[in-house]
Amino acid sequence: MRKLLGYANEISRQPGQTIDFKVSSEVEGSYRLDIVRIRCGDDTPQGQGLKETVIDADVNGDYPARYQWTQVGSFVDVPRPERFALESFTLQAFIWPTTPDKEGQTIMGAFDRAENAGYVLAVHDRQAALVIGDGSIVETLVSGAAMDPRHWYFVAASFDAATGAMTVVQEPLVRYAGERGKARAEKNVTLKPGQGGRFTIAACNNQRDGELIATNFFNGKIDSPRVANRALSRPEMERLKDTQVPADLQTSTVAAWDFSQDIPGTRIVDISPNRLDGQTVNLPTRAMKGRNHDGTEMVWTHKPEHYAAIHFHDDDVYDCGWQTDAKWTIPDDFKSGTYCARLTQGDQWFYIPFYVRPKKGTATAKLGLLIATASYYAYVNHHMPIEWDTLGEHSGNRFTTLDQTDLHLHMHPEHGLSMYDYHTDGSGVCYASRLRPFLRMGPRDDLWQYNADTHITDWLEEKGIDFDVFTDDDLNAEGVSLLENYTCVMTTTHPEYYSKPMMEALLHYQQRGGRFIYMGGNGFYWRVAYHPSLPGVIEMRRAEDGMRSWIAEPGEYYMSFTGELSGLWRRNGIPPEVICGTSFSAQGFIAARPYTRRDESNDPRAAWMFEGISQNETIGDFGTVLGGAAGSEIDAIDYALGTPPHALVVAEATDFGVDVHWVDEEFHHTHSAVNGENCPHVRCDMVFYETPNGGAVFSTSSIAFAGSLAHNNFENNVSRLLENIVTRFVDETPFPPPPD
Repeated sequence: MRKLLGYANEISRQPGQTIDFKVSSEVEGSYRLDIVRIRCGDDTPQGQGLKETVIDADVNGDYPARYQWTQVGSFVDVPRPERFALESFTLQAFIWPTTPDKEGQTIMGAFDRAENAGYVLAVHDRQAALVIGDGSIVETLVSGAAMDPRHWYFVAASFDAATGAMTVVQEPLVRYAGERGKARAEKNVTLKPGQGGRFTIAACNNQRDGELIATNFFNGKIDSPRVANRALSRPEMERLKDTQVPADLQTSTVAAWDFSQDIPGTRIVDISPNRLDGQTVNLPTRAMKGRNHDGTEMVWTHKPEHYAAIHFHDDDVYDCGWQTDAKWTIPDDFKSGTYCARLTQGDQWFYIPFYVRPKKGTATAKLGLLIATASYYAYVNHHMPIEWDTLGEHSGNRFTTLDQTDLHLHMHPEHGLSMYDYHTDGSGVCYASRLRPFLRMGPRDDLWQYNADTHITDWLEEKGIDFDVFTDDDLNAEGVSLLENYTCVMTTTHPEYYSKPMMEALLHYQQRGGRFIYMGGNGFYWRVAYHPSLPGVIEMRRAEDGMRSWIAEPGEYYMSFTGELSGLWRRNGIPPEVICGTSFSAQGFIAARPYTRRDESNDPRAAWMFEGISQNETIGDFGTVLGGAAGSEIDAIDYALGTPPHALVVAEATDFGVDVHWVDEEFHHTHSAVNGENCPHVRCDMVFYETPNGGAVFSTSSIAFAGSLAHNNFENNVSRLLENIVTRFVDETPFPPPPD
């Protein structure tokens, strides 16, 4: 198991800027931190081996080891606890519980579990419950009727300190035959609530080593929570449901939160005169259908009052919140490239990836390598082998095997989830953050994304080709101005998750004469958004189409960060074909295939790229990724979707087997002819075409392509092909336009 872990506060830094490293170790003593430049991270038996160089940095050294704890679970923290030190009160809300069988879930209240003091509206034994504690005695009153998962309920609890009367109300919003789920319970007690501390929604207060933490998380949606300073009557509770606090209840109302306001942010707006706004913790999901959503509007920005619910999860993590162990200011003359803080302690090791880009507005090379960090965030710490076994067994026709990382992630929810995982309540994960340790996304790890991308940096350094690196985060922030410093921009192997600013930047760069090399497959696929204020987090909703592990609820396809429709870019007006000429056609994870040249490769417009490669030569029947250059996830042309009409398919791979499946957005009726043996659409197209103002695009259309570059000590036809292309693409001589 991993006992030494860390992460950085940033992933992309410029010379002169500082990066913070945050480290946690379960082993006493000290650990070693060294800055290393990564040329190749592939230490698999068939790979080129780990190639790292220790950098002489003043941050290198030994540091005292300590364990750093992570708050897991999302909730709302409301300041000014003195306003909630109530003797009599009413708590009410609409809830949509997703795991009602889970015991001790907090809906809201000011309760300290460690001290058994305060009051809380909760879920116990599938029932709404009121819990009151005076510091020694705890009284609990349950509604008396079970709640069904994923149904809306109005729940309320009141306490009258003068009479000792506790009341719980539970009413389903959808009625079935009989009184299913409806109940009211009452009893009298002699105690009064003690001081429970801060007021929280979806969690309650607890203590860990003397520090305040949150526990007893609620799974599900909460809408329109209200707090009053006396025991309200049932008719008064009904009137307090309104989106405006009634005039005659304003002096009795402590807080009335409206979750439909400030949806992109982290603030929770109190519409009562007291203005007791709260803050979300660990990014619960917003822009979710509320209790009054009726299907008349599916876009939350058009009718936000129908999206006045927040979905909380007991396994949400945004920022691990660790303290900084070491800081490093990058020297002014530092070389752009791929770096890590390498941590070692005994037999434990861990890498914290980061990138050094040139200073803003400058370039040190003609070639820029665009690192797919948004896609890294989407995949990092994924639980697919355990919790989504269809990838390996159903899609790949092979048994799932587990390794130590799988088991570690399964046992450690504090490292967060990937966008391919499910929360404990079965809902899909739509937010992903970089402010946590990256497992499966660094040197000496899976040949997927980060490590596969180092096949490209390894090849560039072997060939002596100067290049700068920059990231998706940089591109999202700066747009086309970042790219215009470069004659040619090259992607990494799997740039799957893209925001609108990133897509537009690539389009504008190409239209202005930039040269673009797409080195991957399944690129520019899912539409994401970066948070408008929080660093290092993206959002994506898996809508009604695409090869996906989960699907968003109808009416919840629009992202909370920006209000944009998420899902496939193909369904959002900028198909991948517009960016690189091809789009996702098929996937399979057992065997890759080689390319064969097509007649178009002899066209004078493209023949130069095949210099040194014979006409009948098979291209890429070798490689460290599935044994070939065309494989894993592959793309094909589609003129109807935006492949330029003058594009040349210079090579193709078509000889795929039953393990490679046609993607589901391509076919519109279920049938069996969807694999490489009998479907002509399962293909990989290598494409070249010119762009306006002397630019050009080349697309490998395969994730596996880069894994073939180092074969035979870099002396092979895949390497030769790419070297021909890069040499011409960094040559500033304009490409002539194609003939009409």
